[in-house]
Amino acid sequence: MSDHTLEQLSINTIRTLSIDAVQAANSGHPGAPLGMAPMGYTLWQRFLRHNPANHRWPGRDRFVLSAGHASMLIYSLLHLTGYPKMTLDELKNFRQWDSQTPGHPEFFHTDGLDATTGPLGQGIAMTVGLAMAEAHLAARYNREGFPVFDNYTYAICGDGDLQEGISHEAAALAGHLALGKLIWLHDDNEVQLDTMVAKADSERMKLRFEGYGWQVLKVEDGTDVGAIAAAIEQAQAETAKPTLIQVRTVIGFGSPRAGTPKAHGEPLGAEGVAETKQALGWEHPAFTVPAEVAEHMSALERGAVQQAEWEAIMDRYRAQYPELGQEVDDLLERELPDNLWELLPTWEAGSKAQATRSASGEVINALAPVVPGLMGGSADLSGSTKTTINDEPHMQAGNYAGRNVYFGVREFGMAAAANGLSLYGGLRPLVGTFMVFSDYLKPAFRLSALQMQPVTYVLTHDSVGLGEDGPTHQPIEQLAMLRAVPGAHVFRPADANETAAAWALALEYKKGPTALVLSRQNLTVLAPNHDGVKKGAYVVREAEDAAVTLLATGSEVALALDAAEALAGEGVAARVVSMPCFELFREQSAEYKRQVLGTTPRVAIEAAASQPWFEWVSTEGGLITLDRFGASAPGEVVLEKLGFSVENVVKVVKETLG
Repeated sequence: MSDHTLEQLSINTIRTLSIDAVQAANSGHPGAPLGMAPMGYTLWQRFLRHNPANHRWPGRDRFVLSAGHASMLIYSLLHLTGYPKMTLDELKNFRQWDSQTPGHPEFFHTDGLDATTGPLGQGIAMTVGLAMAEAHLAARYNREGFPVFDNYTYAICGDGDLQEGISHEAAALAGHLALGKLIWLHDDNEVQLDTMVAKADSERMKLRFEGYGWQVLKVEDGTDVGAIAAAIEQAQAETAKPTLIQVRTVIGFGSPRAGTPKAHGEPLGAEGVAETKQALGWEHPAFTVPAEVAEHMSALERGAVQQAEWEAIMDRYRAQYPELGQEVDDLLERELPDNLWELLPTWEAGSKAQATRSASGEVINALAPVVPGLMGGSADLSGSTKTTINDEPHMQAGNYAGRNVYFGVREFGMAAAANGLSLYGGLRPLVGTFMVFSDYLKPAFRLSALQMQPVTYVLTHDSVGLGEDGPTHQPIEQLAMLRAVPGAHVFRPADANETAAAWALALEYKKGPTALVLSRQNLTVLAPNHDGVKKGAYVVREAEDAAVTLLATGSEVALALDAAEALAGEGVAARVVSMPCFELFREQSAEYKRQVLGTTPRVAIEAAASQPWFEWVSTEGGLITLDRFGASAPGEVVLEKLGFSVENVVKVVKETLG
């Protein structure tokens, strides 16, 4: 069999596996895999460095199918190249409960994936972070003759990816940083779900990307494997610019629906599958992999060789640079110092009040020297969010060693890039913005959780207490929104000491993101209680024969303490509980929860939406929260006018007690 015939047979195997799986599920997207198959085949067969026997070895290339709805493309490739868990039975179980083939690719669920994709635009945005990670780690650790970090990052994206606003943020950042080892292949099929692209978009894509500083290449025939390969080679040769390769394809290639929106998101039907296979010259039963294709496409042997070559470099590197070698090993394992908690700054109770954002900045700079993977930046707000690592340069084109990043005013792109930095392995990215702008990055925060990535979100200016900037900048519902994300930890610390503990817990948490919700205004310093913060809530003021328990977070803990003193003066005994992290408290034993919450009526105090508190406050309790927007005035005035005063807390407690 000629090489060309074998290539075509392999491409058609990808195509037919894809449409067979969609048909078996009676659900899915057959059109994109039919058109993308030559592109996927060329990249995976000729260029991608990966080892199916060890899908996480650090020296591999990274590949993200940003057009995640075309998931059967990557599942077919994983099966054909030899990933052990991606059996033919898994392809037959496409989109079924607990299969390895969910409707959209899920990192941590399916071996061989480098990201979770499906929400359009986020996949390509994460590849910017993946490419940043490679460039950063190479600059810090590579030495002459030792290319420890030296891989390409590839993505296949669709028109929808490039229409999403995040694609602009991500592409602009990648061009600015001159990420020359980042290559996107655009499935340029002129069709989207509703209509033809021309009916929705008249963008001049080449000019757009060249304006960002990208190299733009064009492959006119998406079935021409040689032309696709030549374009990828040209992309690899351009080391000073990322590359967009526009590959003109036909959605639903070979099917009766080819070239139309109907090919996008519906099974072809038994008759349509038969017609498609006839057009492709395919005469085999469903889910057939010809033996010659299985042998040709297996990457087990070459992947083992590629990994062995990288491991040999690492062995020589460790021998010549033992300290660096140990640091790289520890970094890739995300090892933390054994004495992490001892390294945290501490503040004496009653010492000078300070904003928790300022305390966070001190903690970052105390830990950065001993946590080399800690890096990141803010959305043009480093001076306000206190996220700068002192005495470290900023990452810039041609100088990637810096641990600080100027992300620009690109909250969504920043957070998605942070997911990519984390997905690469070893790095512990932090990103900062104002709490109210978590709205802009929330979809990426959700993917941090879904992918179980330990990204730390530093979200400052946490309440109406920020004052004069007014309701556009004063968060209300954002705490409830973030707390609702499964797998995320959300801390709203009451003071500097709780902030330090929250940072340590964020670094220790390996199964999802952490949001640190921090104040602009100065807060009273309480006695350190690391054990209490670890449990998510603890008693900060006990009272014998308490009539009421005041539950609070953040700046409102000090208010609760002042109110408890005022109540005591009126003969009402009040306990005070700080609840910096609902998620950790929820994990505690029933006995501990009873001990902390008490059996008395409870009044919750938080300058944010009431909704999350119904879990902790019984129907006999009370709420001092906000279900309205704030106002522009000095912060202390806004808080008082909206009920966050000792007088109002005392009033609500008395009303609650009847």
